[in-house]
Amino acid sequence: MLKHLLTPLLAAFALAAAAATADEAAALIARDKAASGGARWDAVKTLETSGTLHAGGLDGTFRAVQDLAGARSVTEYRLGPVEGADGYDGTHGWSRDPGGEVATLDAPEAKRRARSQAWLDARGYWYPARLPARYGKVEAREVDGRRYAVVEATPEGGEPLTLWFDAATHRLARVVQAQGQDTATTTFDDWRETDGFTLPFHSVTALTDTAGRTDPRRRTELRIERVTPNVAVADADFAVPEMAATAHIDAAGGVTKIPFELVNNHIYVDGTIDGKPARFLVDTGGVNLLTPTAAKKFGLAAEGKLAARGVGEQEVDLALAHAKEVRVGGAVLAKPVFYVIDLGELPAVEGVEADGLVGYEMFRRFGVTIDYAGHVLTLTEPAKFAPPAGARALPFEQAERIPVVTGTLDGLPIRASIDTGSRASLTLHSPFVREHGLVAKYGADTESVVGWGVGGPNRGRPARFGRLTLGDLAIDGVAGDLYTGDKGSFASPDLSANLGGGVLKRFTVSFDYGKKTMYLAPNAAFGAPDVFDRSGLWLLGAGDALKVADVAAGSAAAKAGLKVDDRLTAIGGEKIATRTLADWRQRLRELPAGTKLVVEYQRAGQPGRAELVLAERIAPRWAGTQK
Repeated sequence: MLKHLLTPLLAAFALAAAAATADEAAALIARDKAASGGARWDAVKTLETSGTLHAGGLDGTFRAVQDLAGARSVTEYRLGPVEGADGYDGTHGWSRDPGGEVATLDAPEAKRRARSQAWLDARGYWYPARLPARYGKVEAREVDGRRYAVVEATPEGGEPLTLWFDAATHRLARVVQAQGQDTATTTFDDWRETDGFTLPFHSVTALTDTAGRTDPRRRTELRIERVTPNVAVADADFAVPEMAATAHIDAAGGVTKIPFELVNNHIYVDGTIDGKPARFLVDTGGVNLLTPTAAKKFGLAAEGKLAARGVGEQEVDLALAHAKEVRVGGAVLAKPVFYVIDLGELPAVEGVEADGLVGYEMFRRFGVTIDYAGHVLTLTEPAKFAPPAGARALPFEQAERIPVVTGTLDGLPIRASIDTGSRASLTLHSPFVREHGLVAKYGADTESVVGWGVGGPNRGRPARFGRLTLGDLAIDGVAGDLYTGDKGSFASPDLSANLGGGVLKRFTVSFDYGKKTMYLAPNAAFGAPDVFDRSGLWLLGAGDALKVADVAAGSAAAKAGLKVDDRLTAIGGEKIATRTLADWRQRLRELPAGTKLVVEYQRAGQPGRAELVLAERIAPRWAGTQK
């Protein structure tokens, strides 16, 4: 009885507190509007700004048009050697990459971020009737001697962001919002009056990682040089643009077939850049990319110093370069932009030399079919594309470039990126792992190196999963890993998992980016067991030896006394040079547990021998939640 009497009273108190919070935020925002021109803004329906842009050591220009009444926008930019655009059509955000590829960003997190940005661009905080938002409590803060009134706002349909108002001027001085696992902070200054209203003519956006570090390579600076209110606009100004016709299939029937080599579950193809032979890894998760050495080999000038992030914990330098043409089989991209990134030890990790990657640009321009069993890559003019016979269709979304599909893992709903550039079967993102207590659920092995990419090694905890479902396809016994770190792409809270070549090789896989559909046709390997390394070694190619880059704690290699930096010269009586690195890895996965192998090695120049007894690191099959 007491509970029933108290509930309405407590609800009334909650409503009163919420009303007080909203009134406090409204008063704060009203002061900001008054300090910025007040009612003069009510007559501003559209706004065009243009000026200069500086990022990653590159200078450029921008032009932005904002529809304040309709919360739509478009921004075109030129930065150093490249140009692009992004916009919001009132429903979806979209982007036009430097290579000219256009993407509609329809993943839920992308739609929420676009909505919040549209709310900011349209000054939605001044006009709650047309652009509502929820507000938190106003707090006083002081940073570097300046006082601020700070409030969290969540635009309707958007993501939370924090508004910082200068206590002295009452103007909006900074906006802080999450961007994946990073935090983006935009500061505003150099306020000037134009046509009776006031705007900040200078802004800086900086990204801060989970450790609170800000990288100057990830800093963008804008300076407005011209402001024009109430420019005429049309719906077409904000609509997703058509892609320029800069790609074609130079082969009969609009179809080209390219043989590929499958190494470490990675797809390698031959091609050309400006007529010179090139070798590429094919990566849905990547962009057209060259190493600095390859860029020099092809005579391409790289400009800028931005930051790139991959699966590793380190961010690396990124520069931009233009080529005249890139060709894979009969597929041709004219005037491609290449991201120039040092891949570090990746050639030694792969045991294969490559000049770089072809990725999103090819997938966006053509229909793509990967026949993993037949080792054939087929690229098709979009109008001529047809999925493989018997394939299941899976719709996908895009948050950036990579396709994202939905499914379940042992009953848990997941959203997984599709990544032909990953050797792994399934990598679970760390926020998803923590949210669902998956280390304990799967009895995951100790942390060790489980992959390698841009930014260096990727450490995870290997585990055997139960059932992965994609549409009506069920894949049992996937051997994957759980990422537990807070850096790199696998720390993103926006996705649950990354699906790699270890699963994809069970299918003929097709992508139709125009229709945002992936097709899976099971091949003969569909039901094959997913074996996992039984040695505990992560090995790098080193000429006629293998270098130990990591030894998993408690593994067979650790029990044999092998150590990081040992150079293995023979395994089981065979010289290392008799097999490729990929072959040795496969052998250490497929030989049964209990197999004894004499390992010959050199340590600090001295020879040694050890007996390696292979052992399971993860269960052969998952038997349910671990106790």
